[in-house]
Amino acid sequence: MPHRVTFSRNLTLSLSRTCRCYCKYCAFATHQAHLYAPEEVERILDRAVRRHQVKELLVLTGERPEVNAEVASRLASYGFASFTEYVAWTCERALERGLLPHTNLGVLGIDDLRALREVTASQGLMLESVSERLMATVHAGSPSKHPARRIETIAAAGELRIPFTSGILVGIGESEEERVASLEQLAELHAAHGHIQEVILQNFVPHQSYYGREPAQIADAAAREYWRTGVADGPQLEAPSWACPVTVQEMKRLVAQARRLLPGVGIQVPPNLSDWWLELVGAGATDLGGLSANGDHISPEHPFPSPTQVRKRLHAEGVALTERLCVYPEYIDREWVSQPVLDVIKRLYWSFIPRRGSGRRAEVSIPDRAAPRAVAKASRGERLSAEELTALFAERRPEVIEEMRCAADQLRRELAGETVTFVINRNINISNVCIVGCAFCGFGQSRRSPDAYEHSEEEFARRVAEAVQAGATEICMQSGIHPDWRLEDYERWLRFARELAPQLHLHAYSPMEVAHMCEISGLAPRRVFERLREAGLGSTPGTAAEVLHDGVRERISPNKLPVARWVEIIEASHAEGIRSTVTVMFGHIEEPWELAEHMRVVRELQERTGGFTEFVPLSFIPFHTLLGRTHGVQEISREENLKHTAAFRLALGRTVANLQASWVKMGLDAATEALHWGVNDLGGTLMEESISRMAGSYHGVKLEPPDLVAAAHRAGRPAAERTTLYELRRPYPLPVAA
Repeated sequence: MPHRVTFSRNLTLSLSRTCRCYCKYCAFATHQAHLYAPEEVERILDRAVRRHQVKELLVLTGERPEVNAEVASRLASYGFASFTEYVAWTCERALERGLLPHTNLGVLGIDDLRALREVTASQGLMLESVSERLMATVHAGSPSKHPARRIETIAAAGELRIPFTSGILVGIGESEEERVASLEQLAELHAAHGHIQEVILQNFVPHQSYYGREPAQIADAAAREYWRTGVADGPQLEAPSWACPVTVQEMKRLVAQARRLLPGVGIQVPPNLSDWWLELVGAGATDLGGLSANGDHISPEHPFPSPTQVRKRLHAEGVALTERLCVYPEYIDREWVSQPVLDVIKRLYWSFIPRRGSGRRAEVSIPDRAAPRAVAKASRGERLSAEELTALFAERRPEVIEEMRCAADQLRRELAGETVTFVINRNINISNVCIVGCAFCGFGQSRRSPDAYEHSEEEFARRVAEAVQAGATEICMQSGIHPDWRLEDYERWLRFARELAPQLHLHAYSPMEVAHMCEISGLAPRRVFERLREAGLGSTPGTAAEVLHDGVRERISPNKLPVARWVEIIEASHAEGIRSTVTVMFGHIEEPWELAEHMRVVRELQERTGGFTEFVPLSFIPFHTLLGRTHGVQEISREENLKHTAAFRLALGRTVANLQASWVKMGLDAATEALHWGVNDLGGTLMEESISRMAGSYHGVKLEPPDLVAAAHRAGRPAAERTTLYELRRPYPLPVAA
């Protein structure tokens, strides 16, 4: 089962239902004159922006509606020489309003495709089936449904570098072998051009006749009712004689074939045409299409569920629902998308653009020699300029990234030696009740949430006892910002932990929690730390740092403490003799120059106080977070994660000796690889880890010491258990054979 399933938030415009084809399964097409007037189009677009907050405009039409004399006459009266020209005008009006057009006009020639490419984010055409024998049954009287004609259009779109959606219809009389043959044809087209972003596996459902009624109105009413009540009551009609039954087992096999033939291509299944869509997600389907705010105009009495309804069902299976644009992330590039469309994406939807180094909102000019120069300076421990730091995080050239890796690893060797350290610890998140509301967090809950919790003293004591039994030397305590807790409550938990296990080091309370203590007590940070130390505090986790750039913080968590306050809290901790870690959360919406600012702040703070014990990069886990759901943020790639790890080591120079890889964020395999990218520490055994787990981490929440020792040995390095403050407790030398 995938970790996430995508969808597009769209609105459908059936610009013209007039069609030259006579497909037996279609209730959308009409052979009467049907065409929205320009003023109607603009009214629909305005309503889409105002009421529905959609990002995609799905333009559906019949095949060549201008063959109808009345439609041709209306087009001429509106001032358009062709229907394609009118569609292009519609797309321009959509772009003006910040909507990204996706068009599906049927079979088109290369000139029409080229004209639409300038004003669309993506286009589509269902292959439906490669079976020519269907031309005598369901496709009789529909010459443009001949497989050869449709293949020509899909191939032409590939030649023009158009991000394209295609798919097959299942249950219209084809055999299972013909279904696979249709997927093989799409795979061949994709292999030639690389342009197919998703394949739809759409099961046929019988429709009643909508003669004299407008499917768009039926679809809109059905959608509004379903989204309001959660009850959908689509008609169950008898299948026509030419149809063939389709079972969920057949659809699962089809999903498997699509995954095999089209690796990396999205596999879409409609969530409104069957009850089995969740099973197909379990079989490997990755997308649910456009959950159209005004319904399914092709099957108008079968409304799409709302994103909220889908999210609840997926969440029960541990799967995240994530919004995407109609153009898939890997195609958001000048090679595939026209400049006017790219301008809209950069202006309004820049966070959906993949992290390609130089920045997503604006082109950044970085001299080619900036990164190599930064590597040379960092190798000598020198401080890097903002431009040089930015260049490291933006670098894409493999040979320069390898230079970064080597230099980072050499710095690690000089500062920390060969030994890979770890601590036996336990995380205890006493409560997840939180009033801050960070968009990147899947942990914090409102007090009334059914997922909210607060440990009792008995539960806390049980967890501490388990930590002692496991040989832990540290308890790490962090919670949400609880509206009812006073400074005395935070002190009480420290004293209670010290009473239960006085031998344990208490690593507790983020700067955000300490800032909250200052606010509710009226005390200065140093006085708060003095009281916490008296209660048993040993060190402070330098979390809540996220990215130390107020612009980023305002975008991802406007209620969180600003950079200056975070720095003030950490400085107070160090001034009271309480050392801390320092973190960065990267791989979300931040830009390279914003990470550069983070590292400037961290390095200067360490040069002033010397209080940081370690630097901990935390890659963002997007799956069950608001930021991941609504901003299209994908999990950072292993390669980018490792590159950033080396950049962090180089940015720190010789100011912080220890660089940790978070196995719970990146996985133990990647953390092991990071030992060659400047890392000398693998963190803790944790025993539980609620914050990453609730954001959707799939790397586990507990490791045993032998797991971490084995990881170090696989990297060819000796290991050692350490304390929180990096005193070595127990060495694990390399086996003699190594």
